[in-house]
Amino acid sequence: MSTARKTGRTGRTGTAGRKADGGSVAESRGSAGGPGAEARPSAGDPAICGRADAPGTAGPDTRRTAAPPAGAPATGGGDRTDRQYAAPFTRRRLLGTAGAAGAAGLVAGGAAGVAGTAAARTEPVALGTVGSAHIPFEGARQAGIVQPAQSRGHLVAFDLLPDAGRRGAAELMRRWSAAVRTMTRQDRPEAPEAYDDQIAYDAGPASLTVTFGFGRGFFARTGLGSALPEALAPLPHFPGDRLDAGRSDGDLWVQIGADDALVAFHALRVLQKAARQWAAVRWQMNGFTRSPGATSRPLTGRNLMGQIDGTNNPKPSDADFAARVFVPPHGSPAWMADGSYAVVRRIRMLLDDWDHLPVARQEKVIGRRKSDGAPLSGGTETTPADLAAFGADGTLAIPGDAHIRVAAPASNGGAAMLRRSFTYHDGIGADGTPDAGLLFVAWQADPMRGFVPVQRKLDGADGLSRFLRHEASGLFAVPGGAGPGEYVGQRLLEG
Repeated sequence: MSTARKTGRTGRTGTAGRKADGGSVAESRGSAGGPGAEARPSAGDPAICGRADAPGTAGPDTRRTAAPPAGAPATGGGDRTDRQYAAPFTRRRLLGTAGAAGAAGLVAGGAAGVAGTAAARTEPVALGTVGSAHIPFEGARQAGIVQPAQSRGHLVAFDLLPDAGRRGAAELMRRWSAAVRTMTRQDRPEAPEAYDDQIAYDAGPASLTVTFGFGRGFFARTGLGSALPEALAPLPHFPGDRLDAGRSDGDLWVQIGADDALVAFHALRVLQKAARQWAAVRWQMNGFTRSPGATSRPLTGRNLMGQIDGTNNPKPSDADFAARVFVPPHGSPAWMADGSYAVVRRIRMLLDDWDHLPVARQEKVIGRRKSDGAPLSGGTETTPADLAAFGADGTLAIPGDAHIRVAAPASNGGAAMLRRSFTYHDGIGADGTPDAGLLFVAWQADPMRGFVPVQRKLDGADGLSRFLRHEASGLFAVPGGAGPGEYVGQRLLEG
């Protein structure tokens, strides 16, 4: 269940709203839908989990990897889909895989590559690779942006305490960075530290990533107003917004993802405990995606409306991918080099209303077939939608208010973003309907060239908006990554 902490900011408002996401709940290609060495904590520091002495590892283009068993042949690179879906899942494969993992170690789970698209593997993948998969913390860019969304996620915002100031914020970021270094290591300490709750001590890193961002309030509370990026200007009000202020914004934002629920919860607890001296939780939201190995072959995921979601997300192979998603290395402000801006929206899906629509009508609202995600203009899921195509009855094959038409870059001056969202379900709301939907997270180099123009269009013209409520919102500046001995945000806080 999502939680919100009252912090003296304005309170709640109502319900209904609209959406800005991609794929099915926002389909278009990327549409909405400082100096000084690090002070390492001592071994007795109760605020973090484990040691912070992991050696430097590969940069941001390295992804989930797992060590092969002795004598195993080398395997090619790939991402989460590579290791999840290698062969039909049978009892024989389950027993064989479990035996192999228990007796001899792990089959290689894939390596290197910048993001979440890769060809399917054809050989079996040991189940143990889910736990052993490793994403380095250190790199020019923070992890948790281009990697595929993990099966469990936590989004948490913190407000700095009144006496924290710049010095306290710097110490918090040191401790958080040191803790994440430890938790994302491929190996484990021989014995747990006295202050480690050991929730995930038996597990590998399970593709754990932790990503840190700063909200507008962070700059005022730390006396760094002169360093506030222009791109962090408040998002405009959209007519369909029904936002709860207590579950929106925040001074600091943390995104946690892992392919194991206990690993993700462990990271959440460690960071919350480490923050107590300097910051308090403002809100927390918990989400999930499809579990590794749930399908027999690579498939684009589905959202809670049953629609295939994410088909046209920007891909690292696109010539303009980095320019759309990341602040350039020599961009402004300098401390945001290789960083990105995250728009976070809690979008409730009105599932009871949606489920009352016949499938044929749902498909017209989206502009794609529900069964396989193919556009109504014809072809397969990956066939580009033909927005000029007409059906046999003389009407547009993809209706004028269909989500994929309204959200398309061609309809929004080329605006695009990288969507990396989680699904959420928080039980039944006070109105008796499912409190469920999308924890929408969109990454872009500049929100005014990504989320904002797309959401303006969707808010007024998207047929899907009738089935959505935007209930929380936030915008965060996510700086570049940390190198060996550094902490995230050091260029800002010590610059």
